[in-house]
Amino acid sequence: MKRIIRKVAVLGSGVMGSRIACHFANVGIEVLLLDIVPKELTAAEQGKGWTIEHKAVRNRIVNEALQSALKSNPSPIYRQSFASRISTGNFDDNMKDIAACDWVIEVVVENLKIKQHIFEQVEQYRKPGTLITSNTSGIPIHQLTEGRSEDFIQHFCGTHFFNPPRYLRLLEIIPSQHTDPEVIRFLSGFGKRVLGKSIVICKDTPAFVANRVGVFGIMDIAHLVGPLELTVEEVDKFTGPVIGHPKSATFRTSDVVGLDTLVHVANGLYENCPDDEARDLFQPPAFMDKLNQNKWLGDKTKQGFYKKVKNEQGKSEILALDLNTFEYRSAQKVKSATLEMVKPITDLKARLKVLVTGKDKAGAFYRASFSGLFQYVSNRIPEIANDLHQIDDAIEAGFGWEIGPFKTWDAIGVKEGIKMMEAEGKKPAQWVTDMLAAGHESFYKTEKGQSLYYDITSRSYQIIPGTEDIINLDALRAEHTVFKNAGVSVIDIGNGILNVEFHTKMNAIGGDILAGINKAIDIAEAGYKGIVISNNGANFSAGANVGMIFMMAVEQDYDEIDFTVRLFQKTTMRLRYSAIPVVVATHNLTLGGGCEICLHADKVVAHAESYIGLVEFGVGLIPGGGGTKEFAVRISDAHRPDDVDLNVFREKFLTIGQAKVSTSAHEAFDLGYLRPGIDEVVVSRELLLSEAKAACLRLADAGYQQPVPRTDIRVMGQQALGIVYVGANSMRSGNYISDHDQKISEKLGFVLAGADLSAPAMVSEQYLLDLERKAFVELCAERKTLERLQSILNGGKVLRN
Repeated sequence: MKRIIRKVAVLGSGVMGSRIACHFANVGIEVLLLDIVPKELTAAEQGKGWTIEHKAVRNRIVNEALQSALKSNPSPIYRQSFASRISTGNFDDNMKDIAACDWVIEVVVENLKIKQHIFEQVEQYRKPGTLITSNTSGIPIHQLTEGRSEDFIQHFCGTHFFNPPRYLRLLEIIPSQHTDPEVIRFLSGFGKRVLGKSIVICKDTPAFVANRVGVFGIMDIAHLVGPLELTVEEVDKFTGPVIGHPKSATFRTSDVVGLDTLVHVANGLYENCPDDEARDLFQPPAFMDKLNQNKWLGDKTKQGFYKKVKNEQGKSEILALDLNTFEYRSAQKVKSATLEMVKPITDLKARLKVLVTGKDKAGAFYRASFSGLFQYVSNRIPEIANDLHQIDDAIEAGFGWEIGPFKTWDAIGVKEGIKMMEAEGKKPAQWVTDMLAAGHESFYKTEKGQSLYYDITSRSYQIIPGTEDIINLDALRAEHTVFKNAGVSVIDIGNGILNVEFHTKMNAIGGDILAGINKAIDIAEAGYKGIVISNNGANFSAGANVGMIFMMAVEQDYDEIDFTVRLFQKTTMRLRYSAIPVVVATHNLTLGGGCEICLHADKVVAHAESYIGLVEFGVGLIPGGGGTKEFAVRISDAHRPDDVDLNVFREKFLTIGQAKVSTSAHEAFDLGYLRPGIDEVVVSRELLLSEAKAACLRLADAGYQQPVPRTDIRVMGQQALGIVYVGANSMRSGNYISDHDQKISEKLGFVLAGADLSAPAMVSEQYLLDLERKAFVELCAERKTLERLQSILNGGKVLRN
């Protein structure tokens, strides 16, 4: 049967339930969110004369939970207006309404009897064939359906979302032995394409995959604290970004999640995994027990491994817990020769290989923790998952690791990893030894543009399931790169499409990237259909190379600044006016120059988590790579004879002047960075490049025609400029902005207005680019601009001679 999800019921509106509801609303699906009826009135309700039968009372719990979610930061919803897709109700009055739903998701408290009671009610009202799933994080799936009908059981499985569901990509799907395989296939495809999730099919074992391995990792590290005499700060320094893990690392993560939650899961694993060789590690060490007893649970109790206080100067300070004295003290800077040794190594895999050779405490820590982790994950196959890539996928998507345990092991080297493990008194599962004996020396490899994993059952390499339709730049880079310099790789991704990949720090745009883009256009115009600009970095681009601009400004080399800005403008204009279509695929930070590249593309295919903005105002400049010009163009294109043009002008001016950054790709439409009907949003990060390539091919195959540079841009001159000058002067008089801010505002307004023309006029793009460049160079000569640039380069601290 063809299954379509039009409406979803979410049963339970707690932290997870309300946010799951928001994410379904994010992707355009109608949601019915239900929860229990309150048992008594509040004082405010009594004061209004309401009874327990009043609708507002009966829906109070669900409505307050939803509003709390919508007000939370980071937001669970792409755009606040999307919340209108969520309707609320309660179990007593509205359970009957699930008959109109295509999928019912249970997200109530982790109590088997309560869940079974809810499913008994669901059985009464659901229509046959409706999907029913539970967001349980650990209750055995088969126990949840006791007493349910055959149709219910066949359409039931676990769907374990990770919190927050908008941001964490993992969705664990846990079938029972009775679940219809077609249900699992549908949910896997829907979860990936529509919800943007990384799907891991789990076995019905305690804590499933991600939490089983992730909690082991945390507890194993906790047990290393004593033997290695580690501090809280050292653990978090050693287990953060340096090894490709989130900044919250280990103990900060515990504070965010709540130590009680962590210990609860660990205790559950200790009780329910009697045959686990590492079972004793799930029992908390003494310092965790003491924290629990003291109710120092983390953020929820205002103190845990860290504590935020006001110091004597009234400024906020983060204190760290001394695990020996159990007193809080100022956080200490971690010093390590091993960490110093790897500072110049930007490649994570190369860095990991060096970290385990360290001679100090850090090196000892890495050898011990990685050895324990490698032994543990190798022993979990086939207990919790059949294939090794499932463990990596779960940890990467659920815990935010850049590379999972087996990829980490590959980076160190499988043979080298085993030698390290043996020195630490550990050993891998037998299948790893057998793999090496058969001549297979890694868990992963690439072949013909595909990523392959070692399949234990067949003892051969297989394509990772679900990646057949994913374009993998890592797998293509070695054999399909047609041009490369220090900042760019131009890769043939098939079907006549080139991909331009940035690989500078933060993908900051400098001369190499500009040269690479121009070279890619040369190559494409000579024999390809089109270009996609996309990369695998943490961010699409954090903007132009501020350090380069700063150095030229310090040297007062304004001719060089003019040349550099002119090159940037020529590059963005070439994107706009090349003979082939250009599609830009954005993700995460897309700021400044990165945004300007988007503004000049034929089409932007943006990942939903794209944070797009022109932020130059914050460093004392205006957008100089065509961004200010492009906003003037869009002001002109919005002109209607019966509209008030100045309202559009004011809106665009404030977007740049307040350095507004979208909190999602959808919000980027509201801010004018993306264009309705032209640009589009993709929820799946894995499919982003594939979708961008398909969009580029559609443009090419439709008979793409090289555009003609525009000379029909309507600017308002003094009519608009007067508003800018009056507004900036008023803000300065009220001390809301500085003298320098006033100057930047006036420069920005001057360009957007097309200069101080006495009447509205039609001008060319080049005319506006010349105004933009002149204003940019003049602002680079301002001392305040230099101070702001210097502040950015020094982590927010302004250095003065």
